[in-house]
Amino acid sequence: MPESNESENPTLESDTQAPKPTLNAFLQALEGGTLFQIRDMLEEMSGPDIADILESMPRKERYIVWAMVDADSQGEILPFLNDTVRGNLIRRMDLQDITQAAIGMDTDDVVDILQDLPSESVPRILQSMSEQDRSELESALAYPSHTAGGLMNTDAITVRPEITVGTANRYLRWRASVPLATEHLVVVDRDNHYLGVVGLADLLTQPVAHTIESIMRTDLEPILADTDEKEVAHRFEREHLVTAPVIDVNGTLVGRITVDDIIDVIRIEAEHEFLSMAGLGEQLDTFSPILYSAKRRAIWLGTNLVTAFIAAAVIGLFEATIAHYVALAVLMPIVASMGGIGGSQTLTLVIRAMALGQLSDANVRWLLRKELAVAALNGSLWAVVVGATAYFWFHNLQLSLILATALVLNMLMGALSGLYLPVLMRRVGIDPALAGSVVLTTVTDVVGFFGFLGLASLLLMT
Repeated sequence: MPESNESENPTLESDTQAPKPTLNAFLQALEGGTLFQIRDMLEEMSGPDIADILESMPRKERYIVWAMVDADSQGEILPFLNDTVRGNLIRRMDLQDITQAAIGMDTDDVVDILQDLPSESVPRILQSMSEQDRSELESALAYPSHTAGGLMNTDAITVRPEITVGTANRYLRWRASVPLATEHLVVVDRDNHYLGVVGLADLLTQPVAHTIESIMRTDLEPILADTDEKEVAHRFEREHLVTAPVIDVNGTLVGRITVDDIIDVIRIEAEHEFLSMAGLGEQLDTFSPILYSAKRRAIWLGTNLVTAFIAAAVIGLFEATIAHYVALAVLMPIVASMGGIGGSQTLTLVIRAMALGQLSDANVRWLLRKELAVAALNGSLWAVVVGATAYFWFHNLQLSLILATALVLNMLMGALSGLYLPVLMRRVGIDPALAGSVVLTTVTDVVGFFGFLGLASLLLMT
């Protein structure tokens, strides 16, 4: 008789991980008042998972759960929260808990936390830290948050060029660990001026008697601390960097930037561009207060209402024509809509090119010719379709030709506006992602209605 195979996989049951607690599990526990269950779930979860749960909760429940997170664990969660949620939670913490949470966090993450606090609270927190931590934070706080200096960590490992590979290896073994995302050591002189980098792989493979100077790389250009974070992100993308040294204007090493910081920059920028299209550029908290959300959206809705009245005023100029030819009222939204969609496609393309640094005075005219050609081709194609449809609908050839002509003209205007509006807005300091679509819609509505109804007045009313 064959033996039972129950013991053939003795680790199967222990290796099977329990499913992660879900948002529904948290909300049900809150509703049922079983707070001990929430504590158990929090102990089973990692910092990023808890951050996701907190961001998905209404504010009241979020604050209850946050209060149940152990003070020693809060520092593992805060870096993974978006700016709005993190700021709201930090402002509800006392200074002692904030100081405790900052222990062990990367310098750039602590800087983010301090920037969310009232200015009078920052010195008190700095004074409670060790002299070394305080010095590093004060150095990072000297730079604006959206620059390389604001992004950097101060944990770069440095070596001198005259020491040997063997000495450097002994130094690393003495340290026993290296910061995350460390792929090279930074080579500096006695005054801490940047000279180059030496890869960890080279330290493992080169003869121990070789000097660092003989194997270091000097082709990795450091990043100036006042460089804008978007330019830093572009450089990481272009050069496939994992980490890069940061220097001040004197060439002195002040820190390093790692790819995880750049991922945050890219994510935040993408969120901004996406939300700005609907006028929600700063509303990163899905469960923000009702009055705050209503105020933010009211401003955007009011702006759109003004543009709608402008378009309505244009229509009012041709009231007599519309009254005589009711078909015009049926067809005119087609012209405005097609121009708006075509213009939005160009607008989106241009905003993306500007964000990536791909658009300049040298190529803007080429792009204009290309977008006008695309608009002309698509406009002609759909003008034939729309014109034929209008003819079979209303049996009026002249009306069909007017509709087709107005559609082509508005498609061309949409392409022209979609290209130059974001360029002009950027020059006067307006965010094109936030205001571009509103202005573009106004232009294509006004031009579409005026062109279609104006042609109709000239050709049908004579």
